[in-house]
Amino acid sequence: MTNAVKPVGTPGDILNWPMLKISYLTDPENIAALLPPGISPGKTPRVTLTVYNFPVLNEPEYGCVVNVDATYNGIEGEYTLGIAIDQEAAIYGSHERWGQPKYYGETKYFRLMNYVSASVTHRGYTFLEYSGEVTGEGEIPPEFETNEWWIKCLRGVDMTSNDYDFPPHVVRVYSKYGTAYVEKLNGKLTLNDSPWDPVASKLPVRSEPEAHLWTPIFLDRQITLEGPLDPEGFQPFADTIGGSRWPGEYGAPKKA
Repeated sequence: MTNAVKPVGTPGDILNWPMLKISYLTDPENIAALLPPGISPGKTPRVTLTVYNFPVLNEPEYGCVVNVDATYNGIEGEYTLGIAIDQEAAIYGSHERWGQPKYYGETKYFRLMNYVSASVTHRGYTFLEYSGEVTGEGEIPPEFETNEWWIKCLRGVDMTSNDYDFPPHVVRVYSKYGTAYVEKLNGKLTLNDSPWDPVASKLPVRSEPEAHLWTPIFLDRQITLEGPLDPEGFQPFADTIGGSRWPGEYGAPKKA
């Protein structure tokens, strides 16, 4: 095992909170159905859930990222379906500038000794729950690079046409990371049905979920506007649920 040094900081400082990383495999066709034309499923039908507490706008932001493995322009990465966060100040500017699919949700995430607990609630539905025990240190991986795919798009104000004020473009989020510390977890992931965050129904679990606590070292991050997507092909993906990229109709799920 590579020598690792447990992060040490000022007691109570949120800067060194580890991210809770949970991943599992789902059905490839389920991922394909959620990706707009021009973005393809990755080599592995992997879903990655990241629960975090990180300072944004100089205050703690609790959040949950839902990603699926996806490829754009021959580059492997992850397509972001939604980022539920608990501070509204960071939502609208992120949408307008980058197309980052943030929306308001309530995340509870804490550690007590070796016990770890997390849950995410949106519109009264707790769609994700996790509880587990830390079982020891994990292996420190080499430095690595990632790509996330977001969509920046503005439909036209004329409701009688399908024109765009800004047609759909892919936004590439390139990041390079080191790892300060990893801890292995043994726990249980529960995905509950929700019309607002349909992880359970649209990305069902098809493998044993894996989870760990990860303290990253941020080495590089670049957000760039990449190529356009087919405007007509994107039309069915333009209506989304509550600011996420889950398919919707006029921003909200249909009522039963």
